[in-house]
Amino acid sequence: MKLHRFGPAVALAMAASLTLAACGGDDSSSDAGGAEGGSEGGEELSGRLVGAGASSQESAMTAWIAGYLEVQPEVEVQYDAVGSGAGREQFLAGATDFAGSDAYMDEEERGMVADACAGGEAIHFPMYISPVAVPYNLPGVDDLNLAPEVLAGIMNGDITTWDDEAIAADNPDAELPGTEITVVHRSDDSGTTENFMEYLSAAAPDAWPHEASDAWPVEGGEAAAQTTGVMQVINSTEGTIGYADASAVTGQSASIGVGEEFVPFSPEAAAKVVEASEPAETGVEGDLALELARDTTESGAYPIVLVSYHIACKEYDDAERANNVKAFLEYVASEEGQQAASEAAGSAPIGEGTREQVMSSIEMIQGG
Repeated sequence: MKLHRFGPAVALAMAASLTLAACGGDDSSSDAGGAEGGSEGGEELSGRLVGAGASSQESAMTAWIAGYLEVQPEVEVQYDAVGSGAGREQFLAGATDFAGSDAYMDEEERGMVADACAGGEAIHFPMYISPVAVPYNLPGVDDLNLAPEVLAGIMNGDITTWDDEAIAADNPDAELPGTEITVVHRSDDSGTTENFMEYLSAAAPDAWPHEASDAWPVEGGEAAAQTTGVMQVINSTEGTIGYADASAVTGQSASIGVGEEFVPFSPEAAAKVVEASEPAETGVEGDLALELARDTTESGAYPIVLVSYHIACKEYDDAERANNVKAFLEYVASEEGQQAASEAAGSAPIGEGTREQVMSSIEMIQGG
């Protein structure tokens, strides 16, 4: 990913331009007497917390910000859902306090953390687990099965019409039209794109020749910005197919081949993949980045899944900033915070074991 440098003041203005905001307001008479939790000893905090990144988290972040306002009404939290790549870029430029990202930072990015973090290290906290759905728009075809090789062929432009024999083979009861297939993909650097491509590379390597990245590699189709843009095109255009965080999908979506069965997306099916995954080697103590088990054949598992992280410094330049980050992350990881995200976005709550790891790593955050 190409990173662009810009001054913190300018970048901060960018991060705050289109925000989800929770703020106790400037009215000093705001009642903060009931604020408990979210910080050590129930300490009442104040100040401003700015994040930017994954649009997949947007619905969950709205719920987290609203819930945190009940806990710490004097802390203003803003989040700009500009996409994972832009979120990491702003974080690395020192423009935000944390980033939301559907992919963990690569080696080059980790080498640039010193510009953003006082101690030169950042931690990935897995806070949001969600299927990446394969939405499509094909009136009259409400059930669609796609084997990994067929899905990869469609996305690579090798299968171009809906009545292709490769699609028909797994959908014998469907009346497939001869409509041309239009693939809808992200136009912005996207962690959802990277997660989707990682699945295609693992599950159908012969049909998907591209290396996973946050930029879509295939020419043609329709490009749209962020999750909402992809879904707007698909919902309004017959013959389309794409990929999107499941929280944004309300219409048709495909069941994906896993072993001998076809599995529809669900939070529970996505969580099975996460449980089978191994830690990534980032060289940072306490880091919780994961190598997802994309090629699982476990029954009932939905293999196209993303884990969206909150990325925070291990050390900040002042104690107030560190305490605000810690308190917000503690709320997000709490049972209450995870339930709020599940209700708002249909995500899978992190497991108790993961929560214990997250809370332990949050305690490593320092400032001063």
